Amino acid sequence: MAMHRPMPAGSDLVQAIAVLARAQQDAVWDRTQAHNKRRSLLRECYPAFLAAFRDARGGIMRPEARAILAAAPTPGAAADLSVEQIVDLLRQAGRQRRLMAEATRLHQVLIAEQLRRPAPVERAMGRQAVALLRALDTACVNADELAEAAEEAFDQHPDAEIITGLPGLGRLTGARVLSEMGDDRSRFAGARSLKACAGSAPVTRASGRSVTVMHRRVKNQRLATAGYQRGILGADRLTRSPRPLPATT
Repeated sequence: MAMHRPMPAGSDLVQAIAVLARAQQDAVWDRTQAHNKRRSLLRECYPAFLAAFRDARGGIMRPEARAILAAAPTPGAAADLSVEQIVDLLRQAGRQRRLMAEATRLHQVLIAEQLRRPAPVERAMGRQAVALLRALDTACVNADELAEAAEEAFDQHPDAEIITGLPGLGRLTGARVLSEMGDDRSRFAGARSLKACAGSAPVTRASGRSVTVMHRRVKNQRLATAGYQRGILGADRLTRSPRPLPATT
């Protein structure tokens, strides 16, 4: 029995947060995988669609992009869309401003000459694109709903205010950190133990006069991912120019 490390005695609330936070992160990974598969397919059979949303924020993940792909999953179907139909699709996707200008731009891109597959192959790839789109929509809904549930559970924990007070940690990222760290104060012997679990502590190997410092590969991958995101956001916040003080009279 002394050879085994005891399980952390986390509270019921932190265990519930861990279930929701890990499920949400899995949904995000599923969403990324579905997006990459769809993008790879569209590169082969529908390059004009990728070009239409290349410069837009969010790219083909945008709601209007997904609405147009669902209505016209092949280049042939997209060429048959009128400007008025594209306007209706943009409105259904939630866009409210510059509908006619954006619809005209998309129409010009979609009807432009492009490399085409044989008609049977194009239709088959269109069916595959719709199937991948449904998987992406499901993953997006799951990620959003689980994120909301994880944040609500995280707000109920007494350590939530302390965790979100650290630079780069929001409610969702804080829920991921808390779910992997737990709230058992006796789980980690000190800061070095926690850093080793997160993978931020290097491994030093010494043999005679040779000393090698290497990256730690064995770690809690979920905690390491949350730490990486926190580092990026925290660095962006620290390097951002401060706001000017208001003028006094």
